[in-house]
Amino acid sequence: MIDRYKAIERILQHVKADDLVLSTTGMPSREVFMADDRPGNFYMIGSMGLLSSFGLGIALLTPQQRVFVLEGDGSALMSLGTLPLIASEGPANLVHIILDNEAYESTGGQPSISSHVDLADIARSCGYGHVVRVDDIEGLEDALLGVGSHASPQLIMVKAGIAPVEGIPRVSHSPTGIRDRFKSCFRGGN
Repeated sequence: MIDRYKAIERILQHVKADDLVLSTTGMPSREVFMADDRPGNFYMIGSMGLLSSFGLGIALLTPQQRVFVLEGDGSALMSLGTLPLIASEGPANLVHIILDNEAYESTGGQPSISSHVDLADIARSCGYGHVVRVDDIEGLEDALLGVGSHASPQLIMVKAGIAPVEGIPRVSHSPTGIRDRFKSCFRGGN
């Protein structure tokens, strides 16, 4: 397993200046904020389970930009109906990354069911063109090197451990501030 914060740091190393990064509510957004706060990041605040559908919409609106969707297993499980929709719409610029620590860490570490349900298998059966499951930093690096080389959405399922990082600040931008600066990063200004 990979510490989630280390996985996020590695993912962000592969994000280009023009890429858009959407992160789920709770600790993942706080960790993205701490690691690399930038206008092209959208921090989902208080809407667990909606990130993948929001990411699909953004990917369809901005086909010339890569869209990274970083969500946890809890968020992915809450929106399973979005997986076949993403596969059906097929945006090749969408990189869906599930950081699976088998828990709802942000709310106290309650176990999720992802230890019994393989989200990578679900994505594959929904029709994602490229699905990779990684358990170590080397596997994650290999998967990230392949980003952009597929003609369909891809899913990277990262088995992550619960490894709280001390001193992670809350996202200090207001929801409207997050929206406005993110919107300014769309190509064409839409």
